[in-house]
Amino acid sequence: MNDAQTTSQEKEEKTVAIIVNTRPKQWTEKNISFNQVVSLAYDGNPPSGSDWIFTVTYRKGEDSKKEGTMVEGDTVRVKAGMVFNVTATNKS
Repeated sequence: MNDAQTTSQEKEEKTVAIIVNTRPKQWTEKNISFNQVVSLAYDGNPPSGSDWIFTVTYRKGEDSKKEGTMVEGDTVRVKAGMVFNVTATNKS
């Protein structure tokens, strides 16, 4: 095994536990997007259509941004134990 192989194995992605709508989820990426959080909240099948609006809030984030809200297009750095809440609202 050469040094490049050893280095890539050492850099395997670490899985962290997060909470999405009170349910534990496992996440392997450093960041998570608004759309990824929504997808996790609805097990990959969120309500769809132009009348649906999603609100995403989080807490227990990194020291520089412990809590906040996300809008479509946003990403945040993931920290173990982070809590996300997703609410779907139908405009009709």
